[in-house]
Amino acid sequence: MPGTNAPSPATESRTPAEATREPGAGLAVALWATLKRDLVLLMRRRSEVLNPLVFFALVITLFPIGISPDPELLATIAPGLLWVAALLAALLSLDSLFRGDYDDGSLEQLLLTPQPLSMLALAKVAVHWLLTGLPLALMAPVLGIMLSLPAGSYLTLAISLALGTASLSLIGAIGAALTVGLSRGGVLLSLLVLPLYIPVLIFGAGAVQAAILGDGVAAHLAILGALLALALMLAPWAMAASLRISING
Repeated sequence: MPGTNAPSPATESRTPAEATREPGAGLAVALWATLKRDLVLLMRRRSEVLNPLVFFALVITLFPIGISPDPELLATIAPGLLWVAALLAALLSLDSLFRGDYDDGSLEQLLLTPQPLSMLALAKVAVHWLLTGLPLALMAPVLGIMLSLPAGSYLTLAISLALGTASLSLIGAIGAALTVGLSRGGVLLSLLVLPLYIPVLIFGAGAVQAAILGDGVAAHLAILGALLALALMLAPWAMAASLRISING
């Protein structure tokens, strides 16, 4: 009978008429459910979240010990070092992006849903960036102090890493989707995505270097933004196609 069922949390803020008229209501609920599920699962497996951050911190900490404590030398290599370490740290967690869903059968259920697979995969990548790329961007200025990075470049470093790691997550997710069905796909994943990471690495490190030298950083950040926009347009469709290839053969 009407009125006997309590509204679900996803729809309690909208009237039934509004929910019916809203064409994206089903997709919005699916995206929110995917985001929430992946966040909960990753928070239960905190080692997968902490491992990239610990790796990033260890690499930056060991370099001054292994090379030289000279502030001028460290400031010279800091942009490239911070970016390479962040790139490798982000790469560490990519293999598990779709692996858990593939192992428990959830990935096959995603392929059968009426919602676009590309959007659901994009939601999973967003969770990966929130728990890996964004913390790396926030940690980098703190670790930059150890490398004698000039204070005026901290903001540029954080912004460039925030933009760049989002592109890295999107590009890496394509490789993770292609190798999800392989038992040892980690090495192949690295070989697939590392060449595609080079433009992001060049302009990201270039932005920090320009900030150190006092040059304009707007051009470098604009290119990073353009790369992110291009990845947002193309990567979801490539991820969906790659997942269908991996599942269906």
